[in-house]
Amino acid sequence: MSELCDIRGVSVLYRGQPIPALKEIEFSIAAGERLAIIGESGSGKSTLARVLAGLLPPGTKVSGEICWPGGRPLPGRDLGFVFQDPSSSLNPVLTVGEQVAEGARRHLGLSWKQAEARAREMLEKVRMPQPEKTLKAFPHQLSGGQRQRVAIAAALAAKPGILIADEATSALDMVVQADIVSLLDDLVRDARMTLIFVTHDIALASGFADRVAIFRDGRLVETGSTTAVLASPGETYTKTLLASHRDLTTRPLIEDAVG
Repeated sequence: MSELCDIRGVSVLYRGQPIPALKEIEFSIAAGERLAIIGESGSGKSTLARVLAGLLPPGTKVSGEICWPGGRPLPGRDLGFVFQDPSSSLNPVLTVGEQVAEGARRHLGLSWKQAEARAREMLEKVRMPQPEKTLKAFPHQLSGGQRQRVAIAAALAAKPGILIADEATSALDMVVQADIVSLLDDLVRDARMTLIFVTHDIALASGFADRVAIFRDGRLVETGSTTAVLASPGETYTKTLLASHRDLTTRPLIEDAVG
C-alpha cells in the first residue's frame, strides 16, 4: 500500500484548556487500509480524526505537521466524515433526499435531478428499506440505526477516497452496531477506500480492521497490525483493554457478529 498521510509530531491544544488533547503524535496511514483508532474517552482519538478532517474549532493551537503525498483531501469531496450522533449531524428541517443529494450536487457538479438519482442510489447502497420513500422522509421519522445509514450515505455521496467514522456506532445497540460495522466494511471494500474508524471498543474493531492505533491521554501508545497486537500486545495499557474484552480470544464469534 502507498502512504496516504504521514503524521509528524502533531500536538493539539484546545482554547481554554491547560492540557493538550494530543501530544507529539507520529505515525503513518496507508492508502486503502482499514485503520481503527482505539482509546477511552479523553484519549485524543476523536481529536486526531478532526485534525485529519480539518474540523478543529477556531482558536485551537496545532503544532507539528501532516503530510499528504497526494495532496490534502478536500472535506466533503475527498474525505467523508460520519459523526457519533446522526441526530445532531443531520439537518432536521431538510428531507433525507435533500441532505444526501447536496454533497453530490456541490462536489460532483450534478444537477438536482442527477443528485437526487445519486441520493437514491446511495440509500440503496447503505441498505435502507424503501429508499424511494426514505428520500422524502425527515430524520426524526427514522430510527437511530437508519439515521446513521443516512449519514453514511451523505458522507459517501461525493465518492470520497477516505471515510472517517468517529464513534459512529457508540449510540446504537449491539445488534445495530454490528450491522453498521458490516455495512462500512462492505462499502469501503467495494470502493477501495481508506477507512479510519474511531472507537473505544477494541472488540468491535478487531473483526474488520487491518491495523489498530491505541491512544491514551493524548498519546499514541501502540500501533501495529490487528492480528499482531491482539496476539502479543506490547504495552500494559493495550493488555488492559484486551483483558476487558476477553471474548477476543474467540475471534470467530466476533467475525460472525460483524458479517
